[in-house]
Amino acid sequence: MTRKSCVVTGGAGFIGSHLVERLLNEGHRVTVIDNFSTGRPENLAHLGKNPALKLVQADIAEHAKMAPLFKGAQWVFHLAALADIVPSIERPTDYFRANVVGTESVLEAARAANAQRFIYAASSSCYGIPDRFPTSETADIRPQYPYALTKRLGEELVLHWGQVYGMPVVSTRFFNVYGPRSRTSGTYGAVFGVFLAQKLAGSPYTVVGDGKQTRDFTYVSDVADALVTAAASNASGEIFNVGSGNTYSVNRLVELLGGPVTYIPKRPGEPDCTFADTAKINRALGWKPKVSFEDGVKKMLENIDYWRQAPVWTPQSIEKATKAWFEFLEPAKTS
Repeated sequence: MTRKSCVVTGGAGFIGSHLVERLLNEGHRVTVIDNFSTGRPENLAHLGKNPALKLVQADIAEHAKMAPLFKGAQWVFHLAALADIVPSIERPTDYFRANVVGTESVLEAARAANAQRFIYAASSSCYGIPDRFPTSETADIRPQYPYALTKRLGEELVLHWGQVYGMPVVSTRFFNVYGPRSRTSGTYGAVFGVFLAQKLAGSPYTVVGDGKQTRDFTYVSDVADALVTAAASNASGEIFNVGSGNTYSVNRLVELLGGPVTYIPKRPGEPDCTFADTAKINRALGWKPKVSFEDGVKKMLENIDYWRQAPVWTPQSIEKATKAWFEFLEPAKTS
């Protein structure tokens, strides 16, 4: 593969840092743009002082300051975003600025640089509560909360820039990504971070509902592989699901982790199942996930010390943190 000059927005984040590592290992030059709102410089510390890596603290929505960093960029990977459900309900304007205004800003910077490829990290949350499983890219779009909506609006911008300006764009919709370096602080969210901190503390796992709900848990190195595969392809104007090829219950995760359980109320706006139909990306790009769920959980347990400083959630603290979730997303009661 020819060495490329790459820009990765959000490259100090969970998924972004794994992508950066992959690109550097393949000999590419990488400029990381991150404002460290959720990303951390420590996520890239293991890469040392690699001369092919440049890390810049910048806000993607501040176009004039950020755009010059794209000079000479050939591949642009846009991962920078605000995530999580509850804060998006509480602070929708912040999410619109980061995920919509920020995406337009990155698109324009990439267009000015005549980038050869633009790869967008979209979210399977755009499907809301789907009718069919596995869920294909043609399923109805039903965002249930502002985070999902703003990520979908960002995707619409990316596809529109491809249509109007002829930019070679691809959108990749991620399903339940997990792996080392996932966030340990901030808002209550991803089940793996919650459970691993609870395991370290000897606390019971807080299982939502009856635990029979299933998720398409996709290991982060597989996601990084999908992003690089999309960049190296000739696909353009396309949307691809990126998933594990299966779906696994929360009860199965608890079984693999081992330990006691306590149950908390089921939350509105959450599907009982997420399960990506990955036939399109397999057919078009030849991409398939490589890491099984069991092997992925094993890798998480091998790196469990990373979550030693993470907050240990209890049913009481979760109830407080997700109050807005129930207040705004619970279906209106009819008399």
